[in-house]
Amino acid sequence: MAGFQTLDDLQDIAGKRVLLRVDLNVPVKDGAVSDTTRIERVAPTIRELSDKGAKVILLAHFGRPKGKVVEEDSLKPVAGAVEAVLGRKVAFGTSCIGDEAASAIAALNNGDILLLENTRFHAGEEKNDAEFAKALAANGDTYVNDAFSAAHRAHASTEGLARLLPAYAGRTMQAELEALEKGLGNPERPVLAIVGGAKVSTKIDLLSNLVRKVDALVIGGGMANTFLAAQGVEVGKSLCEHDLADTARQILRDAEAAGCSIVLPVDAVVAREFKAGAENETVDVSAVPSDAMILDAGPASVKNVEAWLDKAKTLVWNGPLGAFEIEPFDRATVAAANYAAARTEAGALVSVAGGGDTVAALNHAGAADKFTYVSTAGGAFLEWMEGKVLPGVAALSK
Repeated sequence: MAGFQTLDDLQDIAGKRVLLRVDLNVPVKDGAVSDTTRIERVAPTIRELSDKGAKVILLAHFGRPKGKVVEEDSLKPVAGAVEAVLGRKVAFGTSCIGDEAASAIAALNNGDILLLENTRFHAGEEKNDAEFAKALAANGDTYVNDAFSAAHRAHASTEGLARLLPAYAGRTMQAELEALEKGLGNPERPVLAIVGGAKVSTKIDLLSNLVRKVDALVIGGGMANTFLAAQGVEVGKSLCEHDLADTARQILRDAEAAGCSIVLPVDAVVAREFKAGAENETVDVSAVPSDAMILDAGPASVKNVEAWLDKAKTLVWNGPLGAFEIEPFDRATVAAANYAAARTEAGALVSVAGGGDTVAALNHAGAADKFTYVSTAGGAFLEWMEGKVLPGVAALSK
């Protein structure tokens, strides 16, 4: 990929010590890893380096120990899960710097894999301290970053190290950067963005950036209520940030100036209570009962989204269109997700999605595997969508 060195540029690494930054911040329950998705994402890079005879030294953070050694934030239980996913032995080092790390690395043969203890057990990690970065660099000949999800943090193991050793993007990082380039960097137009979720307040930067970058923006979820209310629509007891009416109107003006169409719901599924199977009805957005709340976009709104998906060549998606966690208020999200998936499978659409709720919503719809790319990166994906520079990515630039 332009601007970055990848594993394709990394020659003759047999016997070399490769410091590989990965994201192993996985959920652990009763001492066992309950979801191995993040390990599976980095497994191809680990295997490739191991197969080429490198001494693979994994660096990762876990939890928020705040620069102190905290027993429950040890990566030791994760080593077994990495071993199970890889189907290869993974040694464990009790520190990521100093004599303990050096002796664990000295014991490695070509192709061996070693996981070092939590980088965040040291205060220098989150401070991006130069001395700590040097102590990490002393253990390696080459640096590979495969943790896009930590790339929005300027930490020693994500940013500092990349400036001290020859730096390369791992396969997951490479795939993510290539997908993002297709999504917003240099997309095929028209570009459609779907942004949902509960609150406008958490996504002001995102919306302000997108209206300048995309051809149409679908606003869904609780956020849409704030925009409707800002235009004088009565939204009853719906979740709504009335204090952000001016912000919403400014975003609408910015969109108009940039030639970006804003797509808001025209009908809504409303209920008097927020629970699964609650009695509900579909009404025009101009007719929301004062004692009811909007919990999903209605069928006419979904048809509008589908019409835009028919026109679009590129889709960037963040956030659900309704309260997808409870039926039947998942219908709009599921319908739109499956429509986008079908367009992608037909070769008519490049679809890039990301952010916590988004991954859950697309999995719930059974559509995630059919999208061009689904990012599990959360914060880093959002900051990229907001147009911000990601320090861990910038540090990899040639």
